[in-house]
Amino acid sequence: MVDCKNIVVSVIVLLSSWLLFVGHDHPRLLGRAQRPLTAPAAAASSVLHVGALLDLGSTGGRESRASISLALDDFYASRQPDTTVELHVADCKDDEITAASAAIDLLKDFKVQAIIGPKTSMQARFIIGIGNMTNVPILSYSATSPYLSAKQSKYFIRTALDDASQVPAIASLIEYFSWRQAVLIYDDSEFGRGIIPYLVDALQDIDTHIPYRSIIPSVPTDDQINVELNKLKTMQTRVFVVHMSSDVAARFFVLAHDAEMLVDGYAWIVTDSVGNMFSTLDGNTIHSMQGVLGVRPYIPRLDKLLNFRARFLSRYKQQNPGAPEPANPNVFHLWAYDTAWAIAIALTKVGPLTLGFKSPSSQNSNDLNDLRVLGVSQDGPRLVDAIQATKFQGISGEFILVNGQRQASVFEIFNVIGNSYQSAGFWTPKFGLSKKLVTSSGPSDTVGLNTLIWPGGSAQAPRGWEWPVAGKKLKIAVPVKPAPNAFVNVKKNPATGKFDVTGYCIDVFEAVMQEMPYAVPYEYVPVVDPNMATNSTISYTEICHQVSLKKYDAMVGDTTIIINRSLYVDFTLPYTESGVQMVVPMKKNWSTSLDFGGSAWKQLVNIAYFSFQALLAVPKDPKLKKWLSKFALINLVLLVWLLEKLYSASLTSMMTVHQLQPTVDDLNQLISNGDYIGYQGGSFVKDFLKSQKVEEHKIRKYSSTDQYAEALMKGSWNGGVAAVFDEIPYLKLFMSKHCRNHSIVGRVHKTGGFGFVFPKGSPLVADVSRAILTVTEGDKFAGIEQRWFGYEVTCNNQANAIESGSVITLSSLRGVFFITIGLWAVVGVICAVIWFRPRQEEEPVQEAVAELAVEHVRGNRDESIIWRIGRDSHLLIQLRGNPPRPADTGAKEVAQPEAGLDGVEPPPDTINLEGPDEQVRLVEHPLLTAAAENDKRNEQRN
Repeated sequence: MVDCKNIVVSVIVLLSSWLLFVGHDHPRLLGRAQRPLTAPAAAASSVLHVGALLDLGSTGGRESRASISLALDDFYASRQPDTTVELHVADCKDDEITAASAAIDLLKDFKVQAIIGPKTSMQARFIIGIGNMTNVPILSYSATSPYLSAKQSKYFIRTALDDASQVPAIASLIEYFSWRQAVLIYDDSEFGRGIIPYLVDALQDIDTHIPYRSIIPSVPTDDQINVELNKLKTMQTRVFVVHMSSDVAARFFVLAHDAEMLVDGYAWIVTDSVGNMFSTLDGNTIHSMQGVLGVRPYIPRLDKLLNFRARFLSRYKQQNPGAPEPANPNVFHLWAYDTAWAIAIALTKVGPLTLGFKSPSSQNSNDLNDLRVLGVSQDGPRLVDAIQATKFQGISGEFILVNGQRQASVFEIFNVIGNSYQSAGFWTPKFGLSKKLVTSSGPSDTVGLNTLIWPGGSAQAPRGWEWPVAGKKLKIAVPVKPAPNAFVNVKKNPATGKFDVTGYCIDVFEAVMQEMPYAVPYEYVPVVDPNMATNSTISYTEICHQVSLKKYDAMVGDTTIIINRSLYVDFTLPYTESGVQMVVPMKKNWSTSLDFGGSAWKQLVNIAYFSFQALLAVPKDPKLKKWLSKFALINLVLLVWLLEKLYSASLTSMMTVHQLQPTVDDLNQLISNGDYIGYQGGSFVKDFLKSQKVEEHKIRKYSSTDQYAEALMKGSWNGGVAAVFDEIPYLKLFMSKHCRNHSIVGRVHKTGGFGFVFPKGSPLVADVSRAILTVTEGDKFAGIEQRWFGYEVTCNNQANAIESGSVITLSSLRGVFFITIGLWAVVGVICAVIWFRPRQEEEPVQEAVAELAVEHVRGNRDESIIWRIGRDSHLLIQLRGNPPRPADTGAKEVAQPEAGLDGVEPPPDTINLEGPDEQVRLVEHPLLTAAAENDKRNEQRN
């Protein structure tokens, strides 16, 4: 692309060189201004020759010449520098060829070291190439196209503001009034197109959509302008940004006013291409622009500016005797003044330029028309650096160059009112819009704009869009269902041939339209898949895509708000619940686990088992002397009592209520079982299931809730499905008819709910969303739900499905078992401690008992005799038969007295036997005595 441009430049320059060669015999062909043919040789060391490319055939060109010459006179009026500027003006007319040839003429004839101009950006594009080849700075005060850049050449300096510099101020205006759409209007030229990419990016950053671009021919007829105005009039958008030359803009606004487009509801913004030339507009044009906002560079009211107009007009008349008096000087005249001043200042810094041009050798150029004969300026690098470093307070404001480009500091916002305009505020890069010019953080009351007058004379800011009087009705896409549907139902009326559109979503949409602050005409357009024999709709995602392509103006139906669709369409606020769940069939809960359930035989076994347990829990001995035994028995009785009560309640429930339970609980169970899953055709649920790792061949499509019930009844392996996934509103509709044998289970997968669809950037979205809030918060919405779904279904899910937390199982009683077993463990530990500690103390007792000696008196040993051994401790032992004789060895007599046998009273430690021949003698032990005393105390208590 760059090579093509270089070729074009070379061709034009060569053609210009040919014209230059011919022009020596025909000077008028070049349109030169009157100037010396040759420069004085004696003054070459003290004079800097500067050229100026101006369109002397236009008022603007002659005004610029007056401004430049006035600047040089003002500069040297109070200074006597060693080197002065001598100005040479060439007429570049209004075309690129003439401008290029005039530049070559200045270089060849006067060896100019700098060139001011040319007028247009197209002319500057070619002159930049010449300056780059010759090291001659090109300073343009009127070429504002963003396509031009100092990066293209070190020797191009723009002393005007780039058109793109005003874009942030325009975007701030649109954002300030919250306008979501704006139409761009520009002329079909490099000047008109140059700003558009920057405007598009800036508006996109503030989320403002550009629905249309109106391109006006660079030299239009009234008919061509009216055609575009009629298009604009039929659109919803009422915000227009105009960027075109001032003469075309003047005609455009007169015709727009005649078309009644400068009335209430419209907003017009003009760029500085109109604002900078406002002083040149006639009264009729200004009258047609009432209420228009504009942006232009701010020119401070400096002292030097106060008397500039009078001196400017005087110089113009002096240079153009007999010509009509020009309008007031505009910003371009001020920039031309500052450009000449900058060159003069730079010359004083760099000093005399004595190196001149270096010409090529004659052997390197065989053609006198070759551009290389112009030579290369040896002083150019020093001069361009000095100009770029120049800073001063000019007549148009602060003069600062950054990378060869003048920097914008402040823009003024003006409002056309009456015969002129009023300042509405200012914009700065740091503080944005403000009512007054601020250079530091000021009070909050300065933020914004002053009171504005809009087209039609209203002080109320336009909304930014209106429903066009001459516009068409909104085409509302409605999905067609293959079966009757409570949400959206489309039927063709055989009598009229038109479609009757009804349903819950339709009623909500029509109620919302009634709440809109303005009338919105619309018509429903049923959308049918042409490839389907059943006349069913295409996928909802595809319809949304068609809305984004402007095939339809909106979509109304049971359309779910999901992230993928929101990338290319705008949704309103939702008007239904959000989420996706699954519905599954219910099964009878005849449990075969350890729960209180099972077959009839198991119920009978359970009855017998718990009855037996109750009998075992009753102690046989009513006297429990150990407190630990009593404690353990109490816990056992309580546990058995609790189990019996729970079993009785469960048995009663089974005998009186027919209990059901869901067949599956969640999606993962369906996937692991390999079950088939159903969904509603046309919805996004299929994509959702695929995203959850469900195999596509396991997904089956259905078109109505009745088909849901039939498929669930068949089951996954009989041509049906194990579960159906759908959005909550549809599942509620399904449960209103089939709640007795089905249940909604599983977690809710969140979605955005149902919303209405509009193209990206549609201004209707905000107003429709506000209307939705009005409808859903009122009684009208409840009436719509009652009409289509009836009263809330009294189907209790808790009666249909026994939730896992409400089923009585052994696991649910684990807490009771843990407590009981824990208490028994504590009792066991205590018993063990008590058992093992006395064992060590009983060993002496056993030894004492072993010392008992039984003495036999030989005699009758009839075994029928019962021997009773009594003692003071009331211990009674009954012995049947003969007492055992102590062995010869091992038994040890404790005592040997025999007085008892002779009638003498036995000693106190002797126990008498009620027998004729036998006597047992017992040696008392302290432990036996303590036991006897304990027995006495127990008898007293009893």
